[in-house]
Amino acid sequence: MADEATRVLIVDDEADLCRLLAFNLDGAGFRSTTATTATEALARAEQDRPAVVLLDLMLPDLPGTEVCRRLRAHPQLSDVGILVLTARNDDYDRIVGFELGADDYVVKPFNVRELVLRVRALARRVGERSAARAASAAGDVLAWRGLRIDTGRHRVMAAGDVEVTLRPLEYRLLLALVQAGGAVLSRERLIDDVWGTAVHERTVDTHVKRLRQRLGAYGDGIETVFGFGYRVKDD
Repeated sequence: MADEATRVLIVDDEADLCRLLAFNLDGAGFRSTTATTATEALARAEQDRPAVVLLDLMLPDLPGTEVCRRLRAHPQLSDVGILVLTARNDDYDRIVGFELGADDYVVKPFNVRELVLRVRALARRVGERSAARAASAAGDVLAWRGLRIDTGRHRVMAAGDVEVTLRPLEYRLLLALVQAGGAVLSRERLIDDVWGTAVHERTVDTHVKRLRQRLGAYGDGIETVFGFGYRVKDD
């Protein structure tokens, strides 16, 4: 059962689908609200502060990709989990969605039970992501797959208090991936978060390869999502 406070915003111009999803999500313990336009969705998101947004790409007033971009740019909504719904099984749409910050992607028609499970998993990742960022801001220690990341001292420790020696860029790259809580980070997003300046996308691939090597047995926890970017595997 989901936490009663876990809010989900369903954004789709098909009112019948909104009602179906709301019925099933409410039955699973979520608190759902619906919107049929991008304008209504943005207003409801700001008012309700949902944990997860189910976002159709084809909306009557603005494309769903624009809604995704605005949510990620909003200071209070940037951490929301975004699960994109679309009737098009198009790789271009997927890439654009992930580049704008979507966490997951489902093509219509879909199995409602599977969708509820995806929402549950995404809500959990959002909670972990928020906790990780709060811990980082407080200078706390993050735990991932047996590693401890001390955000105050910028050190990474393995079992037995053995320090994993990382260069500053490698440390920031690992921290960004762990703080994302399993969400896919595109190369463009990593360039913004880690480098903060224009570099070639292949530079990201090179540094991820080096980071994996430095992490040794922990390196396989960094997963390549082909065509999209990178993420860390759950423990």
